[in-house]
Amino acid sequence: MYTERVAPMTKNKRPMTILVTGGCGFIGSNFVRFMLEAYPQYSIVNLDKLTYAGNLENLEDIEGNPSYQFVKGDICDRSLVGSIVRERKVNAIVNVAAESHVDRSILGPDIFVETNVGGTNVLLDVARECMIERFVQISTDEVYGSLGSTGAFAETTPLHPNSPYAASKASADLLALAYHHTFGLPVVITRCSNNYGPHQFPEKLIPLMIARALENKEVPVYGDGQNVRDWLYVGDHCRAIDLVLHKGKAGNVYNIGGNNEWKNIDIVRLVLKKLDKPESLITFVKDRPGHDRRYAIDASKISRELGWQPSISFDDGIAQTLSWYLAHESWWRRIISGEYQHYYRNMYEER
Repeated sequence: MYTERVAPMTKNKRPMTILVTGGCGFIGSNFVRFMLEAYPQYSIVNLDKLTYAGNLENLEDIEGNPSYQFVKGDICDRSLVGSIVRERKVNAIVNVAAESHVDRSILGPDIFVETNVGGTNVLLDVARECMIERFVQISTDEVYGSLGSTGAFAETTPLHPNSPYAASKASADLLALAYHHTFGLPVVITRCSNNYGPHQFPEKLIPLMIARALENKEVPVYGDGQNVRDWLYVGDHCRAIDLVLHKGKAGNVYNIGGNNEWKNIDIVRLVLKKLDKPESLITFVKDRPGHDRRYAIDASKISRELGWQPSISFDDGIAQTLSWYLAHESWWRRIISGEYQHYYRNMYEER
């Protein structure tokens, strides 16, 4: 056990080295770029296994940045993680790496347990051994389960995960909190609502709808489309992680939400309208097993304690997102070829 050396960390000029896991994915790549722009005196090491959702193209514009280094590897590889932290004198770890898609967790839960639970355990162990100053565990509102038509998840809401993905993330959260309580590891956990924005893999709702609509193909909607999610622009999420990294209180959980609830069907209709595509493209398909009905986040704690508020309106955020996908058509067309087509048929066309 040890006493936290910097409690809390402050936004100073002291150079730091931060290990970001999963930095080639959607949230990870946006966070890496955000941190390099906000803190040019920092060094970022990006550890990513480059699974189907990890894409080096997401960060090709910063490959020459001397403050950035990419390492291909698995967070389950204890030897590799230990060598990175020790040799590069890492001060903080932000664990974004995860298998993250609910549908895939239903098809095969094993890799979700292996990566999201086992990999997090490896990172926590190394962080404890190396006296890391801050460990930020990036989690999800899905650990709370499903809400009725009213109310919102608070940090004190009991965990009730309903999918293998959510269960693996809840398990990782509990491990992280246990390492804080037992060993004094300076852990902070964030739980965010649904993110959207540039570089999101087109298996998630908004980029999937964009890609299908631009190809004038049917856009699949689970069940009756009445499931409700709170939507948060990824840039606002990155600002919140930054604040939690530097100012969050160790041992605490911080919810991050957009206060921006939409029914899935209304999101789909909005995307079609913005792209000038007919609603006749909408096709309702059999709902996925255990589909949570509604999520909503109470983000008053991070607002009250750290001063965070979402700054991008949904109108602006969705406009920026659509513009990005229209300008980067070659990016998503490469992604939806090959293996992804097999996955798409399995999840939607066979329903």
